[in-house]
Amino acid sequence: MGVEAPDYQHARSNSDEIARQKAIDEWLPITSSRNAKWWYSAFHNVTAMVGAGVLSLPYAMSELGWGPGVVILILSWIITLYTLWQMVEMHEMVPGKRFDRYHELGQYAFGEKLGLYIVVPQQLIVEVGVCIVYMVTGGKSLKKFHETVCSSCKHIKLTYFIFIFSSVHFVLSHLPNFNSISGVSLAAAVMSLSYSTIAWGASLDKGVQPDVQYGYKAKSTSGTVFNFLAALGDVAFAYAGHNVVLEIQATIPSTPEKPSKGPMWKGVLVAYIVVALCYFPVALIGYWVFGNSVEENILLSLKKPAWLVAIANMFVVIHVIGSYQIYAMPVFDMMETMLVKKLHFKPSAALRFVVRSLYVAFTMFIAITFPFFGGLLSFFGGFAFAPTTYFLPCVMWLCIYKPKRFSLSWWTNWICIVFGLLLMILAPIGGLRQIIVTAKTYDFYS
Repeated sequence: MGVEAPDYQHARSNSDEIARQKAIDEWLPITSSRNAKWWYSAFHNVTAMVGAGVLSLPYAMSELGWGPGVVILILSWIITLYTLWQMVEMHEMVPGKRFDRYHELGQYAFGEKLGLYIVVPQQLIVEVGVCIVYMVTGGKSLKKFHETVCSSCKHIKLTYFIFIFSSVHFVLSHLPNFNSISGVSLAAAVMSLSYSTIAWGASLDKGVQPDVQYGYKAKSTSGTVFNFLAALGDVAFAYAGHNVVLEIQATIPSTPEKPSKGPMWKGVLVAYIVVALCYFPVALIGYWVFGNSVEENILLSLKKPAWLVAIANMFVVIHVIGSYQIYAMPVFDMMETMLVKKLHFKPSAALRFVVRSLYVAFTMFIAITFPFFGGLLSFFGGFAFAPTTYFLPCVMWLCIYKPKRFSLSWWTNWICIVFGLLLMILAPIGGLRQIIVTAKTYDFYS
């Protein structure tokens, strides 16, 4: 009898611990709701993938030139679709277990500690970086909308527009999980398709400019090279949905007979077709019409008709509201997991309110302080997007599945890894130079 009591207590404490963990998982944003439909994954992926980065693609084309530009755009589309397929496949490769978060997959591939050290810093740089860049984009698009609609109005500083944009997030950030933001995400996905269509449609209507030139704009060879590298970062930034793909897949129901990868892959394919419809016409038509005189954001090149440019800018604002939420959700999940599981805070609405409000305030502060949009894109794009999007999934695939040497799978993964590594090393160099050049003449909080 005396021997059984500790066993009984041990079993009881074990079941209490399992119940506690289950309650925590049901409270955390990623694992709390698992009843998403396949089309949720389609528009979450469109919202995550088609960023305001699409508007800088004609400018990236002008720095890459026709040949390299088209090749890099198509290569990126194919490679990122392949690595996205790998992520969807790996989500449930261990029977009975789901890797709901990018870092959980990393820990399975590289080991408990190393997996965290490899994945979490990069994922955080991407997600927090995107949130900051979108704060700037939202503020700039609001400012452009205001100036277009009311050209005779008093000039208002960008800082205030970023304040206005962030006020929406102080409210929306308190929606608990991915499924609760699906309405916001759907609106954002529709908007991304709309403003992309406006961008290339209005460019086509304008027709090729009379003095159009397709050569490189920089006067020196070093300038041309640096611009080329920065443009690589812009392209990398345009394909960034991988950082939230496992988290989106975690919301889809799954059974051994009907695993979640079926509906998820269907959603991803639809999303990638939409991505192609947004990216290729904007990049190619924008560059064809304006040549190397195209602005960093193609909407700035389209000065008329004013009402259409104003609408497009408003669409960008609505889209980046949704995108911000999609990228913020995994960060909220990480912070709340840390506080509740490691620091043993009690899961509560108050905790969630404080954590999320502080995060929005932090991203707003950084955006107001450093709003050099283009340089930031290239820098973050190369530094963190290239690994998490282009080659980390391939490295994990090689570690886990160990394909035969020199087989098709082995070659495909190594080609993606080499391409991704080159992007990661080269793109930040161009981005950093752009930031330095812009910062020389930048006036803080102007």
